[in-house]
Amino acid sequence: MIEKYDVRVPRYTSYPSIPLWNSAAFHLEDWKAEIQKTFREENGLLSLYLHLPFCEKLCTYCGCNKRITVNHGVESPYIKALLSEWKMYRDLLDTRPILNELHLGGGTPTFFSADNLKYLISTLLETVDTPAKHEYSLEVHPNYTQKNQLEVLAALGFNRLSMGVQDFDEKVQHAIHRIQTVEQTEQCNDDARALGYSINMDMVFGLPFQTLNVIEYTMKQVVRMRPDRIAFYSYAHVPWKSAAQRGYNDADLPQKEEKMALYEMGKSILLAAGYEAIGMDHFALPDDPLLLALKSGKLNRNFMGYTNNNNRLQLALGVSAIADCWTMFAQNNKTVEEYENEVAAGKFPLLKGHHLTPAETKIRKHITNLICNYQTHWDASENEFMHPLLVNLQELINDKLVVVSDTAIVATEMGRPFIRNICAAIDPMLQDVSGQNMFSLSV
Repeated sequence: MIEKYDVRVPRYTSYPSIPLWNSAAFHLEDWKAEIQKTFREENGLLSLYLHLPFCEKLCTYCGCNKRITVNHGVESPYIKALLSEWKMYRDLLDTRPILNELHLGGGTPTFFSADNLKYLISTLLETVDTPAKHEYSLEVHPNYTQKNQLEVLAALGFNRLSMGVQDFDEKVQHAIHRIQTVEQTEQCNDDARALGYSINMDMVFGLPFQTLNVIEYTMKQVVRMRPDRIAFYSYAHVPWKSAAQRGYNDADLPQKEEKMALYEMGKSILLAAGYEAIGMDHFALPDDPLLLALKSGKLNRNFMGYTNNNNRLQLALGVSAIADCWTMFAQNNKTVEEYENEVAAGKFPLLKGHHLTPAETKIRKHITNLICNYQTHWDASENEFMHPLLVNLQELINDKLVVVSDTAIVATEMGRPFIRNICAAIDPMLQDVSGQNMFSLSV
């Protein structure tokens, strides 16, 4: 099964996947109108993502948009641009937004000083209402995170911290240029816990030189720290997109069965420690809101990952950030200079976008259901639309990876690790592309 299905398919953080967007049919005025429409339908609720792209050092495994610099003079101009962009969006909205989800991603958000983080977030929060039930979170690199930064953000309502771990083995760390000790990670974890943060930890399998012993060691260290959630991602080797990944060869990477064995090793340790699996790549303790959302059928997935928040309006600020109003996507310019210049000129700093067709909106719903809940259902009114797509599932049915009826697709237990393949089978947009040099391998 691994040999057969280890093919290039989307990760489905969006549908359609970004390389398949039809930007020629995207228009700014439509984007503004759809934001206003969705904002009214959501009764003022929205999520907000801020992309803070700066890092002092390059982690070579990373495929995110980042700017490597030790010049902290970049902080203030970038903050000014973020707040200006936010004002442009705020001016579109006819009532005061209710911000129940806020996420700082990167890059390394804690590249910014405590004072600058305080100024950025406090200024933004002056323009919104914060409900009692909210999730404000940030990504951190323990080596570049100080307790005073966490204190400032906790005082402003931040309550979740996502900590990059990836791997604790020295050989792996040197290969990916991310030297991070267990002790540094544990100190960051303890500081955040003392301030009331819930903790996520991010780990990656399939990195260069990882072995079963390496995964076992790293995972046991992480379990000992007892984070509330753990994201256990498959390394996406895309050297045509991320030049930094060319620093090691394919021969250095665990392949196919070996890579899947790394995942199974990590998963077995997590399950034995009391964590439960969620979606493609997440695990959580039994009382975590993410797991409760899964069990109640309310789990969602967006550009921020799996979430128990079902907002249909997710605005995004900063270089390369992607916003979503359910019927449309829009992505900002990918260089800091272009982004700041566009905002300074009073323009929305958009690079490209996509306006979903009614058919694409239906597919999006079903792929989201599969990615989150391993199943999707429809009523008879959708049969004419869905049944032609089911033909492409026949090979997966034969291999007992999925069960299909007239009104449902359900992944089997054996099929769950291949959920991206199942989604790809009902994705009409993939029929005209090979996937080569476009998507990462599914395993």
